[in-house]
Amino acid sequence: MSSDHSTEPSRRAVLQGAAAAALSPVIAKAQSKTAEAGPRAGDRVFLTNEDSNTLSVIDPVTDELLPTVNLTSFDEDPRPPFRFVTGNVTPTHGEMIQKPLYHGAISIHGCVPSPDSRMFATTGRGTSNFYLVDTTKLKVIGNQPNPHAGPTTSPDMLTSGVLVGREPHEPTFTRNGKEVWVALRGENKIAVVDVQGAIAESAGQLPRGGAIRRFMPVVPGPAMTWFSKDGAIAFLISQKMPRIEVFNVKYDAQGFSTTERKTAIDTSAQDRFGFAPFVKIAPDGREFWVSQKLADCLSVYDAGAEHRLLDHVPLGDRARPNHVEFVRNGRGSVAYATFARVDDDGPEGRTSSRIAIIDRSAPAGKRRVVGHFFSRGREAHGIWTDPSNTKLYVAHELDELPGSPHAGQTVCTAFDVSDPMQPRFIKQIPLGTLDLPSGKLRNKKSINLVYVRPGARSETA
Repeated sequence: MSSDHSTEPSRRAVLQGAAAAALSPVIAKAQSKTAEAGPRAGDRVFLTNEDSNTLSVIDPVTDELLPTVNLTSFDEDPRPPFRFVTGNVTPTHGEMIQKPLYHGAISIHGCVPSPDSRMFATTGRGTSNFYLVDTTKLKVIGNQPNPHAGPTTSPDMLTSGVLVGREPHEPTFTRNGKEVWVALRGENKIAVVDVQGAIAESAGQLPRGGAIRRFMPVVPGPAMTWFSKDGAIAFLISQKMPRIEVFNVKYDAQGFSTTERKTAIDTSAQDRFGFAPFVKIAPDGREFWVSQKLADCLSVYDAGAEHRLLDHVPLGDRARPNHVEFVRNGRGSVAYATFARVDDDGPEGRTSSRIAIIDRSAPAGKRRVVGHFFSRGREAHGIWTDPSNTKLYVAHELDELPGSPHAGQTVCTAFDVSDPMQPRFIKQIPLGTLDLPSGKLRNKKSINLVYVRPGARSETA
């Protein structure tokens, strides 16, 4: 099965059609509740743009861009070494991050919301740090007013965030929101950081490193951690070894963690390359899903006591899966996996990545790919659904090609997934530019994407 739609039906028409197709009063009731809980005013979609070191923000009610969040340090001073554009010359990416006196982020990559969705953490792979961002104010927490502020300079001085170590890949909040665990892919350890301490350190109120509670030695090349539903177990994947490490986690009276290694899972039979970039717990808390990128597959494990392998899902030659997202509503239960692979047979003859549809309603051991849809962009990466599980957003790494409607732009795409088996394309959203006083910095190479509803429980809660 394959689905892709070039028309853009109204949301009301899609939901009315879904309700009319309901197979029972129970499903119809579930759909009604789902429709009522769609995108709301104040919801936000954030994308981490690795090559521009910016955060794009989308209003999911209108699918329009909001002001870009700046993680560069350009234009904080009117003198040429601080400017983004000097003498009408826009630097290349390599020159941009090596300009004299640049102290901004380099290679913004990871992203995850706090349990209450009021902030999210994002990592700078090249600057060995992470930042906290306020999801309501659209501000980097810890920025200070710029003493040089004026018509030709930026209003804020960028914080250094929290320095944690080499190659921080993905951060994850503990379920109680007290800590951020940052996987240090270049140091074979996890930095365990006090969230309130991180806020203080970002503001210069704690000395550098003051927010770090401890470092956990772990498997080489740690890529990402996700916690069990009750927070008592942590699952850690690697991009250097075919192994998953599992930790028992306990919390003291203040909510801070201590850990004990529980077991290690040998994944060499499924992933001889040992390159797993993404892990996430299913919404019911019973399984955790791992993308094994170079092996072109997903593996599903029991999140309970035994952590046995439940499913191994091949995705096809050179699929190169990035992220996984779960959608469950009155019309179905699926997992989607984004492909880094770019195919030439996309809609309207344009190149596009694919997204695999895996039917989660099938019994364990029987899950497989039942269809694909085109991501409507090139090299799909981050993917996240809204709380109602009816709307989906996808980030892309590569710019659109010449001759396409948004040539030269990195794009986010939106889909109606009120029928999870038949996603309907809604809109391709070009990410535009960060408008600095000295010039325009194009938002480029989106990696992670998160959907947040500030104040509501997130998928990390």
